[in-house]
Amino acid sequence: MSYPPLHISFLGTGTSSGVPMIGCGCEVCTSTDPKDNRLRSSILVSSPATTLVVDTGPDFRQQMLREKVSKLDAVLFTHPHKDHLAGLDDIRAFNYWSKKPMEVYADPMTEEAVRRDFYYAFSEKKYPGIPEMNLHTIGPDPFMVGEIPVQPLKVWHLKMPVTAFRFGSITYVTDANRIEQSEKEKIRGSEVLVVNALRMEPHISHFTLDEAIALVRELEIPRAYFTHISHQLGKHADVERTLPEGMHLAYDGLSFSI
Repeated sequence: MSYPPLHISFLGTGTSSGVPMIGCGCEVCTSTDPKDNRLRSSILVSSPATTLVVDTGPDFRQQMLREKVSKLDAVLFTHPHKDHLAGLDDIRAFNYWSKKPMEVYADPMTEEAVRRDFYYAFSEKKYPGIPEMNLHTIGPDPFMVGEIPVQPLKVWHLKMPVTAFRFGSITYVTDANRIEQSEKEKIRGSEVLVVNALRMEPHISHFTLDEAIALVRELEIPRAYFTHISHQLGKHADVERTLPEGMHLAYDGLSFSI
């Protein structure tokens, strides 16, 4: 199957608190290496004709300005936690310039949170300048966003279902600590896997670095990037040099094409 060429940019690679974490004086949070500064996790996916983001965390506006994004066709949500949802109001700027609503894709649980948290966008009498969106409910079936093919996958964040996405030969998995075999088979064959790796120590709802490495090896993915990283993982440079061939820590601003 042929796919359009895709360009992936890491808008943020940090966990819910970001890195540095407020009030922390550890060696990671006080590092002068810019790769140790991590905004909340999100990616930008673009093809020649279409641009989308996965998640709009609290840093969404800052990320859009940093990457100089002037055109955005859609937002895809993984789940309703605030570090993935809170910045949605800032699609207002794209509404203003495009003169049309934003296309927003979410599972039923996340759609409910969007309608609750941004209730004013769905009021019968709308205040001028509020965010405008067309909400699309997604399930397990693949769909297209412009010319970008999207295959949703269900992964587990402890007991919460989270939507991962495969875009052609690239799969993006965040906030997960378990993936059922049937969903793993949807990842198999990807050329690139982006997957969360919170820290070294076990966590109740996130993969550890070793668990993320094991997943990449199990599925025989040739290239992998680890994201949704905590300050507890260690300094970027120290961890990066320990990783197996073809595996890397992602960092804010990293991009690649495939």
